[in-house]
Amino acid sequence: MMQDACSYEYNLDDTFFQSIDAPDIRKGKLHANVNIRKLAGNFILDFHIVGTAVVPCDRCLDDVGIAVDTINTLKVKFGICFSDEEEWVIVPEEEGYIDLSWFLYEFIELSLPMQRVHESGECNQEMMTVLHQHLCVEEDESLASDSGQVSEFDTIDPRWNGLKKILDNN
Repeated sequence: MMQDACSYEYNLDDTFFQSIDAPDIRKGKLHANVNIRKLAGNFILDFHIVGTAVVPCDRCLDDVGIAVDTINTLKVKFGICFSDEEEWVIVPEEEGYIDLSWFLYEFIELSLPMQRVHESGECNQEMMTVLHQHLCVEEDESLASDSGQVSEFDTIDPRWNGLKKILDNN
């Protein structure tokens, strides 16, 4: 079986994320290599994306850069109408092309961790002060750090105590 192949490279920067109106990723500087293999009328697209995506921090809402290094595969074939619900993306034969923009964005988005936060101590201190003023938590002495100070992660939401009572009754 004969195999045709070609490669493309894309630089994804702030303009890319603005042009696709990306909901979560504000900015970034990434490089994408896309290798396309044609096998018996179908196409296999292999993506390798490396760089940094900039998203809002879940704690302080300031920008935080998250390293990205992801490898993904997309299977494409021609058909009557567009579909990407199954294992294959079907591209209408009349159009004969596929816009990879949204797929690139999704691969980047899916490679990011669920919790997107700054390293400890790097969050916007003004925002953290305001946040702590509005938190309703009890301090648990057993969670205090060695220095005797309670960090932002060492407090327990009192609602968990109600759930602990349920466990104790069983």
